[in-house]
Amino acid sequence: MTALNRLKLLPSVVEAIGETPLVELSRIVAKAGVRGRLLGKMEYVNPGFSKKDRIAQQIIADAEADGTLRPGQPVVELTSGNTGTGLAIVCGVKGYPFIAVMSKGNSVERARMMTALGAEVVLVDQAPGSKPGEVSGADLALVKLETERIVTERRAFRADQFVLAGNFRAHYLHTGPEILAQAGCPIDGFCDFVGSGGSFAGCTAALKEARPATRCYIVEPEGAAVLAGCAASRPHHPIQGGGYAMPELGYINRHQVDGYLQVDGSTATETARKLARLEGVFAGFSSGANVAAALQLLAGELAGGTIVVLLNDSGLKYLSTDLWAKG
Repeated sequence: MTALNRLKLLPSVVEAIGETPLVELSRIVAKAGVRGRLLGKMEYVNPGFSKKDRIAQQIIADAEADGTLRPGQPVVELTSGNTGTGLAIVCGVKGYPFIAVMSKGNSVERARMMTALGAEVVLVDQAPGSKPGEVSGADLALVKLETERIVTERRAFRADQFVLAGNFRAHYLHTGPEILAQAGCPIDGFCDFVGSGGSFAGCTAALKEARPATRCYIVEPEGAAVLAGCAASRPHHPIQGGGYAMPELGYINRHQVDGYLQVDGSTATETARKLARLEGVFAGFSSGANVAAALQLLAGELAGGTIVVLLNDSGLKYLSTDLWAKG
């Protein structure tokens, strides 16, 4: 984004979504003692403080364009909080009632933010044995059932981030090309913590079209790396918004996956804290996981290269968790 673009008048906050900064994370690289460059795409400066604003905008725009969303029709989606926040913003501006369905395992800040933005928030009890702050695949399955019930009951449009092409298109058409325009150098690697898979798939497709040699890696929680072919021995983890131990995601093109990386919850947590202290980047668990995975690559097969990661959401969404319990 140029300085001039930053200063132009926008018709609504929806048009402020995207064109986020790309920043060099040289201090955390130096602290880790690895060689190379790490560039972070600051998705948490979107209006809803996450990358999911992009897919909310694209899904609603696509549905309006093809007529699957009628004027004034309710919109429903299951969410860890970030997609719901984006949809609350977009639907509020465009005049659609929005119902967010979320597990009680997600941080309370997200529910409060969606409510403040005008969403109706439905909180679903966690599965037996689940721990608050750690959302498993079993928890997500319960949220999905409740979402489907509400869609039927209210004759709503389901803004399904796991199915609708807008999730992929938001990152293929916008996030990936922005990275290419901003980086100013060849990109050797991209790694991304996978939730629905849209940001990994969309950015990977754009980056590989521009430079097929760019290596792209899926990041998963250690103990729940089922996309990598591992058993889900520890499906409960603190990295909210993904790592649900779902073996298949429709967006993922396996031919474009160059590798799989695992990060445990404590490493993701500590890396997020280091991002705050060393770089002034106040981001969440999954951003910590992405940076930790990139540092693995700079210490190994991509040493000396340039790696891009997404800084997915704001640390403000985790104040009630133990992420910031200590410095």
